[in-house]
Amino acid sequence: MSLVGAAAMAAALAAAPSGPASAQATFQTPVPSAILLDGETGTILFEKDADRAFAPASLTKAMTANVVFSQLKAGKITPDTPFVVSVNAWRRGGGPSGGAAMFADVNKPVRVVDLLAGALVVSGNDAAITLAEGIAGTESEFAGLMNEAASSLGMSHSSFRNATGFADAGQVSTARDMATLARHIILTYPDFYPVFAQEGIDWNKIKQRNRNTLLNGGFGADGLQTGWLKDVGYHALTSAVQNKQRLIAATMGAKSEKERLDETRRLLEWGFGAFRHRQIFAADQEVGRASVFGGAAGTVGLAAKGPVSLLTPRAGNEKVTAKVVYQGPLRAPVAKDPQVGRLEIPRGQTKVLDLPLYTTGDVPVGSLWDRALDGSFTLMGDSMRDVARTAVAKVQK
Repeated sequence: MSLVGAAAMAAALAAAPSGPASAQATFQTPVPSAILLDGETGTILFEKDADRAFAPASLTKAMTANVVFSQLKAGKITPDTPFVVSVNAWRRGGGPSGGAAMFADVNKPVRVVDLLAGALVVSGNDAAITLAEGIAGTESEFAGLMNEAASSLGMSHSSFRNATGFADAGQVSTARDMATLARHIILTYPDFYPVFAQEGIDWNKIKQRNRNTLLNGGFGADGLQTGWLKDVGYHALTSAVQNKQRLIAATMGAKSEKERLDETRRLLEWGFGAFRHRQIFAADQEVGRASVFGGAAGTVGLAAKGPVSLLTPRAGNEKVTAKVVYQGPLRAPVAKDPQVGRLEIPRGQTKVLDLPLYTTGDVPVGSLWDRALDGSFTLMGDSMRDVARTAVAKVQK
């Protein structure tokens, strides 16, 4: 079966030459790769080479946190679960390594909640390795969990080999994938997310402030991570809130720490100033219909769960065109509520919104006449099949 699209479903906003494509053209950045999206809807507001692969450096710890958060939410561990700091974690990631560390004592237990602070607040590599080993036995096994999570989130350009972000030829990610991860963490783990903004830690009588300098940038940032690798550059994965609106930005490959801060701040402040929320469809509103083969009805309604909205430019109005995509025709019987398609909203060459669509009703198996007509007119297309169905219905009345 081929993909069937009901195109141009929504011209929900008035047409005008001003639009997000032209709004995006007003912002430029020297950072090699960047993306900005709306935290609520996932609408992409800006992107520049967002699928370019980079070694993610310490942004990797956001995925490490995601796996740990999932274990906590599932009840497999608790915040008070103790994990012992191995010699490997201490030597490669602790004080002897000379890198970022929480300075946990070797062969001593540390609670998960403290290890999370060590890994996410001060980017402690000893904490990240200890979490990985405590959950999966080895860091390589933990990397398998990271890749499973990446796959489930659609992070198709990412591959993880360790929990720290240490350089590895096989470990890569992109600005788009990292922004996807950040949004998932914020929406899925609201109780755990605040650890990213913790002011600092005091461990083994060593006080350390949060290494993420963007938190003090004055633009509402409240997470997530920064990273750096020699010959790769400076990265930032950042979320900020202004006037109850949340935006998520990922910038990759900045040439200096200052450029990373300045360009991330510029990108977020531009987004807050240039866009506003616009509702496209009301909650549970039918947005299109899918063809049904062999059913008592020839089509079934499709709707998203809840209202559909996206950010559009504050200046002027935008013509919004949505497209329903599904694999069809669906075969009867069709039950209410299963996901059978997607609603796509493009902005130029960029797909800014991509939401699942669900059936709005039941379609039982049709009569012998219905099935015979569907079979006879399959090769002639849906329009001819609908005409035949209407004619037969009139005769049967």
